[in-house]
Parts: sequence; structure tokens; C-alpha cells
Amino acid sequence: MARNARGGPKGPTPRVQLAAVAAAGVFLLLGVLGFIPGITTGYDQLTFAGHHSEAKLLGLFQVSILHNALHLGFGLVGLVMARRVAGARVFLAGGGALYLGLWLYGLAIDQESGANLIPLNDAANWLHLALGFGMLVFGLLLSNRVGTGTGPDTPFDRP
Repeated sequence: MARNARGGPKGPTPRVQLAAVAAAGVFLLLGVLGFIPGITTGYDQLTFAGHHSEAKLLGLFQVSILHNALHLGFGLVGLVMARRVAGARVFLAGGGALYLGLWLYGLAIDQESGANLIPLNDAANWLHLALGFGMLVFGLLLSNRVGTGTGPDTPFDRP
């Protein structure tokens, strides 16, 4: 039987950690699938970076080698951070904020310009909005009391 740090039986894994592992797994899966011909259409036109890459994951999301590598790296970071409650929260909330920023960036740039380095298309922009919002919500709302050590302080508890 698994034990916690105090020697007692280990309780169930907090939901925020499970959500972080799930999100990290999705990013790892996206990164791997981006390198598989057939799942990625136009694979022969996959470039390292930039908007000239015509490869599309599932025929929708424009990808490049850099884009796939970023998904893989982000997924690995998420798995490491999900080992602790605080890390899982930071991964989900911080990653959600990062993806919301990426969504805004994708809306602001000209998709045919050199600023579109990753590359981003309309489908990727909307996916980034959904991922960002979902990760942020899970990071901020799941397991609010887990890992804090005490309950919330109230003014009546103080002398």
C-alpha cells in the first residue's frame, strides 16, 4: 500500500493533478501525432518553422517541426509539474494563460507574415482559445483546499 509523507495510507490523487496529467498527455499526443504521415496531411511539406509549412494535423491544424516539438516539451513539463498539487495548479493556470495569450497573438498577426513562426491558422487559434480557457478554469477551480495545510482563515479565528 502506498504511504504519504507522514507514514499513513496515501489518499486519492487530487483532481487538479489528474487534470494536469490529462492535459499533459493531450499535448504529448498532439506532438507525436504531428510527426505521423497520414494523421498529418501534407507531411512532405512539413518545415522546421514558419507559415510556409503546409502540413496539417488531422487536416485542420497547421503544424511544423517546431510546433510539434513545443507540444512535446509542454507535455513533458506538465507531467513533471503534475507530481505535486502546487505544480499541477501552476501548469494548468499558467499554461492556460499562456495559451490564451497565444490565441490573442494568433488573432493579431497576419498569418502570411514572418511573425507567424509556429505556424498558426484559424483552426489552431480557436483550439488555443478552448485549451487556454479549459486549463485556466481547471487550474483555478479544482482542489481548492487540497495541499494548503489548513482551512481558510476567518476574522473570528484571530485574537
